[in-house]
Amino acid sequence: MPRSTGLPFLRNIGIMAHIDAGKTTTTERMLFYTGNIHRLGSVDEGTAFTDYMDQEKERGITIMSAAVTCYWHDHQINIIDTPGHVDFTAEVQRSLRVLDGAIGVFCGVGGVEPQSETVWHQADMYHVPRIAYVNKMDRMGANFDNVIAMMRERLNANAVPIQIPIGAEENFEGIIDLVNMKAFYFEAKDDGSTIIEKEIPENYREKAEEMRSNLVEKVSELDDDLMMKYLDGEIPSIEEIETVLRKGVLNLEIIPVLTGSSLKNVGVQSLLDAVVKYLPSPLDVKPQVGFDAADDSKTIELKASDSEPFSALAFKVIIDPHVKKLVFVRIYSGTVKVGQAVFNSISGKRERIMKIMKMSAKKREETNEAFAGEIIAIPDMRTTRTGDTLCDEKHKLIYEKIDFSEPMINQSIETRTTADQEKLIDALEKLADEDPTFTYRNDADSGETIISGVGELHLEIIADRLNREFKVPVRLGKPQVSYRESISKAVTQEGIFDKQINGKNQYGHVVLKLEPTASGEGIVFENLNSEHKLPALYRQSIETGVKEALKIGPSGYPMTDVKVSVVGADFDETKIGDVAFLIASSMAVKDGIRDAGPQLYEPYCSVEVISPNEYTGDIIADLSSRRGKVEGMEAHGTMQAVHAVVPLSEMFGYVTKLRSASQGRAVYTMKFSHYEPALNKKF
Repeated sequence: MPRSTGLPFLRNIGIMAHIDAGKTTTTERMLFYTGNIHRLGSVDEGTAFTDYMDQEKERGITIMSAAVTCYWHDHQINIIDTPGHVDFTAEVQRSLRVLDGAIGVFCGVGGVEPQSETVWHQADMYHVPRIAYVNKMDRMGANFDNVIAMMRERLNANAVPIQIPIGAEENFEGIIDLVNMKAFYFEAKDDGSTIIEKEIPENYREKAEEMRSNLVEKVSELDDDLMMKYLDGEIPSIEEIETVLRKGVLNLEIIPVLTGSSLKNVGVQSLLDAVVKYLPSPLDVKPQVGFDAADDSKTIELKASDSEPFSALAFKVIIDPHVKKLVFVRIYSGTVKVGQAVFNSISGKRERIMKIMKMSAKKREETNEAFAGEIIAIPDMRTTRTGDTLCDEKHKLIYEKIDFSEPMINQSIETRTTADQEKLIDALEKLADEDPTFTYRNDADSGETIISGVGELHLEIIADRLNREFKVPVRLGKPQVSYRESISKAVTQEGIFDKQINGKNQYGHVVLKLEPTASGEGIVFENLNSEHKLPALYRQSIETGVKEALKIGPSGYPMTDVKVSVVGADFDETKIGDVAFLIASSMAVKDGIRDAGPQLYEPYCSVEVISPNEYTGDIIADLSSRRGKVEGMEAHGTMQAVHAVVPLSEMFGYVTKLRSASQGRAVYTMKFSHYEPALNKKF
């Protein structure tokens, strides 16, 4: 089966922003104008095409990133509409990891909000080229120039408008295209499908010329030839501006900014044009670099080409009632066909591809073959999880995994009947498989099942899904903080195991040094012995034993920020050592921790509260009473933004207190910052 869309005409893009900036509405309009849907849906009415979960329809927010395909001017655009709520940042992370380009959507009123910064910096981390879209220009308080200034200041972005709005708030009428120097209006009676081109209104002529001059200057800085023309007084052609703009976007040197109102059907077609013109195809981004599965010191680079060996990254797993498990895969190179066996280089097992699906939110279309650059879904994969690499068995490689936020909040969970307990564990296993930021465990002391997530809303949605999708009614306990444990001083500890197991003599002797590391370093393992002194097999056993022992500290919480060095080791060639070294190292770690000044650590969160001026005094006083450290304030028009760092344990129920203190006019966002010693908690 031949490829339907050539690689140069393929766009894999994400739409990312702060909650309520209009991502889903923008996606909805894109699908409408490209002919993918024939009736406009509404987030507020629960009829948005990409918000297909019951919880999304009821709450008016996006929870699961949805993949959808549409076509515009002979280009295939694969769009992933990602969540804006901070509790679902993992959905944004795993989407950005596999996308070639992104649209940053900003509210014309709120501008750059906290989650906007989070997702923007994640896109920086993955080197994702972007364009920006200032939405909601019809809203009261909308200010296009203010949003541009915020992008430059808070995101350190080279934001350059290529459009400006005609009017604002209730007077918002259309847009001025600064590249073509034309005004565009969108006919309201046919949902904006008819675009009327006019000359720029006289009262906007001076501003448009000034802004275009700025655009030409900024674009000329990106290209030596264009700069020479500019200095000689030549005006670049439209084609030259668009060509250099594209090059600047691909090199992450410039952010073209467009504007409109998706809800009022203004400007979305222009946004689609910009996706095609400026965002990259799979051929325009750097080839993915993987590591040789047999030797991780060797790198392997495969180009986006159908003729290369097959390689792909599984970036998302969802539980599907019809096919049990659905794995979303981005193909980086080669092709894959139904019936073909591929190799999972993380699990070390083969997976047989029985079906290949192209997804449009909850709709799906089966195909026999998929090609380089495409995003597909594969059902019923047995061993593949989020972050796994799939490849040709003759060309084994491993792509870098996706790092996710650690769960910060624990809640006990119980079923209403004992008969449902087994169903609960099965459902939790599936949800943990699907969501890398969700975990569960059984507490040995209390016998309770404990679930862990990144926020209260995250766990609330989990409980809701257990009830609706898995038909397991549950009750949640009060939210509890997920503490961590570390050590405060260095110790050296010996571990010896010399016993018979199943009639075979086992012997292993290690000397480990345990020491605290800098905050955020996690668990560090180092072997200071030569291959002669400690064979590789035994080194692996020691590392496994160390990491297993550090999973739970003396108070029952995971250990973090500990470095373990193997300073000595002794083995007996007449005895078996792999299991012995694992046990000896585990014993040494557990004994050593007790003498190393164990310390409980609690999570701190960055909190931003945006409030009318008259309430900021009370808000600061309340944050201080919660052991918060106020780090600064800044004006947001008539509002004030208060920045603070507060222990998570003090923030439960804060939304109710904030509403009361501000008569419902203040809003806040919170995200994990770091761990600090829990001074008021003792072992």
